[in-house]
Amino acid sequence: MDKITITQTPDALALKTGGIEEVSFTDVFVKRLSLENVCLTNAIITNANLSDIEIEGAQLGGAYIHNIGMPPADHPLYDPAARQRPLKFEDCTLEGSEFLHCDLSHVRLHDCTITGMQINGIPVADLLQAYAQQQGK
Repeated sequence: MDKITITQTPDALALKTGGIEEVSFTDVFVKRLSLENVCLTNAIITNANLSDIEIEGAQLGGAYIHNIGMPPADHPLYDPAARQRPLKFEDCTLEGSEFLHCDLSHVRLHDCTITGMQINGIPVADLLQAYAQQQGK
């Protein structure tokens, strides 16, 4: 396969009904990127600003999402006043997923199935039942 290199161009790029085995973007500004009916298996996105990204109808099984949020205190772009805007998950199947060492402050769950869901090994259904009993409900 021939290697195609595009350097410092403001032009638009379109690929339809094609295949590219390996792609690398480094220090690139991409705005209004549209990917439809694509296979991104084994894709890696590192040090990226994905603000306002929308992912719909995607299969994310086996995805590993980590170190997400604002830059930490030891990062050169750290700003102690910066706050990440909230993320929204809607109509998602997260069955069997794990959240480890995550800041879930002010997270709200609405009309969600919580069968088998645990927080620090405690079933959430039991916590809700104990809360309801304490509230006299």
